[in-house]
This record gives sequence, C-alpha cells and structure tokens, in this order.
Amino acid sequence: MSTIKVFNPAGEPAGEMTFAKERLELEKGAQAVKDVVVAIRNSARAGTASTLSKGEVAGSNRKPWRQKGTGRARAGYRQSPVWRGGGVAFGPKPRDYSQKINRKVQQLAFTRALSDVIAEGRVAVIEKFDLTGPKTKQMTAMLKKLGADRSVLIVLDAYDENVVLSARNLQKVEVVTAAEVTVYSLLLYRKLIATQAGFEALTARMRPVKKKEVDE
Repeated sequence: MSTIKVFNPAGEPAGEMTFAKERLELEKGAQAVKDVVVAIRNSARAGTASTLSKGEVAGSNRKPWRQKGTGRARAGYRQSPVWRGGGVAFGPKPRDYSQKINRKVQQLAFTRALSDVIAEGRVAVIEKFDLTGPKTKQMTAMLKKLGADRSVLIVLDAYDENVVLSARNLQKVEVVTAAEVTVYSLLLYRKLIATQAGFEALTARMRPVKKKEVDE
C-alpha cells in the first residue's frame, strides 16, 4: 500500500490517500520503458540532414589532368569523395526516425514508469488549483508549499488557462493534461503534482490488474 499526500486548494496538508499495491507494476516493464523512451526521442528527431553523393554534385566528367606523365595520382573526376567539394560517401539523407511500439508495450511502460513515481513517493495530489488569475508569483508560492519548487510535472484533468499561464515562465515546470502525459515526461521530472481529478484520469491509463495477479 502506497500513501500519497493530499493538499487543499490553499496548499495546506489535507490528509493522505492510499494507492493499492496490487495496481503497481514494479517487477517487469523496465525494458518496455527503455523501448518507449527511445521511440519517443527518435520521433522527435527532424531527420532533415542531407548530403550530396558524387552523382549529385555539379560538375563535368572531364579528367582534372591527363592519366600519365604528371607525377600525380590518377584522377577521373572532381566529384570524387576524396576531393574537397566533392560528394560525400555514405552521407546522411532525409529519413523518418519514428518507431512503432505495440500498444500493450506502451501501456506496460506507462504503468511501470508511473508505478515507480508513486512507489518512490514523488507524487502529491492537490484537490484543485484555486488561482485568482495567471500569476507566476502565486504559482511559485503554491509549488513551494507542495514541496515541489523545481523540476515539476503538473497534471490536470482538463486545460486550465490560469494554471498554464502561471507556470509557463517557470523553469523545469510543465503543465499537461492526464491524456498528454508520456513515459518520457514521467522520467524527466522529479515531482508530479496532480489535481485529484487529474490523478484519477492518470491512473486510469495504467495496465488493468488481472484477477490472477490479485489472488496471488
């Protein structure tokens, strides 16, 4: 059984909530987490690097000098990769780096990553954010009360303009909805602050517990 601290809208402690140990996945899924993170980072690559091969470099097929008698090595054309300004041998070309990950692997990776965050006590739940407006100073004070003044992932159940605008100028603070949370973001931030509704939506994405696993 894992316990999670709960705070009221003012940032004051309001008790604790328990999270069933059976819902946590701490035994397997490490490889799935790695595979998904690699896929996410690869999909973020532009893949626009491009070089010209010897066949694409502009130039004639005229020999730079005659074959014999000059004392220099024979050369056939100036587009050769051994020449400055020539083509590039086996150089990069535009490509798509995205990788396909099986849906069950993605769900297992998400469950394992979120389970680790919960088991390590890096989650805090606030009933709701009650900000009077888009005020960065107010958000900073709130995060300090919640013990999350740096490297924070704020999870909401739905888009809240006041919360987004209040946090957008804070370094290493990201505001997302529960549906937008990725395995990579769970690993990237030290602390996860979620509204009560946001936490419920987030945990609903975890791998369902099988009856056999509960009995065991």
